[in-house]
Amino acid sequence: MNPPGLLIVDDDETIRMILRRVMEKQGFVCHMASHGVEALAVLEEHPVDIVLTDVDMPEMGGLELVKQIRARHSADPIVMTGHIDEFSYEQIIQTGAVDFILKPMAPGEVVLRVQRVLRERRLVKGLKETHQALKDSYLDTINRLVTAAEYRDENTGSHITRMSTYSAFLAEKLNMDGAWVDRIRYGSVMHDIGKIGIPDHILMKPDKLSGNEYHVIRTHPAIGARILANAKSDVLRSGQQIAISHHEKWDGTGYPQGLSGERIPLAGRIVGIADVFDALATRRPYKDPYPPDVIYGLMQGEREKHFDPGLTDIVLNHFDDFLAIRNGNCNGGTEMVNSGAPFSWSQRDAGDHPSST
Repeated sequence: MNPPGLLIVDDDETIRMILRRVMEKQGFVCHMASHGVEALAVLEEHPVDIVLTDVDMPEMGGLELVKQIRARHSADPIVMTGHIDEFSYEQIIQTGAVDFILKPMAPGEVVLRVQRVLRERRLVKGLKETHQALKDSYLDTINRLVTAAEYRDENTGSHITRMSTYSAFLAEKLNMDGAWVDRIRYGSVMHDIGKIGIPDHILMKPDKLSGNEYHVIRTHPAIGARILANAKSDVLRSGQQIAISHHEKWDGTGYPQGLSGERIPLAGRIVGIADVFDALATRRPYKDPYPPDVIYGLMQGEREKHFDPGLTDIVLNHFDDFLAIRNGNCNGGTEMVNSGAPFSWSQRDAGDHPSST
């Protein structure tokens, strides 16, 4: 572990030198400044863990320095003052200080206060790292399970990565808050988890599906919703909502519930249009990718039919961004067909396009 860093800010050179000598004996790497402006310059060059600052100084006082530190740096500030009558504890803490020390102060008290703040700082950092590690492990587990379901229906597992990116892109364009964007970013990958319950001979069939086969494949939203039912996690609850609703259509002709318009959850509408775009733009076991101009025309033609009109406009207005997302995740054998190149509908799509099962 690297030694902790401390910045001592005081216009009294004697105090600075005493505190530096004391804290260096405790293993701190110490830097010094005589006022707030100088302290901010030091922080730009030498990020530290803790700033120990006086209040009454020229150029920039300690309370203003604390505000600047909180706005621009990650250090924890401790305030020293001999003018306690002029400042209340609440005022100092509300400014952003984690503690304050009265002058004149005993060196031993300074050591105890600084070490306490350092312990708390390291504890918070450890908790954040543990939380992030658990979150990463949790999301990795979800992605591996979803990839197992998707892999039979895709050349690679990159479909779920693209779906996550498309969906988050649309949510951001709708100005949704960060937490909502994250829920759809991670929840979208579970949209087709119900396909794990669909037999391979139907899922990978290159020809047009029979009536019974089409009925079977249309059960995957409900299967997915059952798999994700009663989840405690916000991400899994979002995934369940997406799984059950991403094949609904704006005009009410979708499945499994026949919802229409804004009765379809927004997350389902977002993932639904992203899923169709990716289905058209990529190679599947039953089709080659379609050219961009064909995809554009199909998406435009399904505005207010299959797709939410507002979301359709975003996709069309940012069509190049969607193509870039798609091409950024494709592998060697799955490049898109060039615009204007000859192509033919797959037997499965013929007469029923755009489609995404």
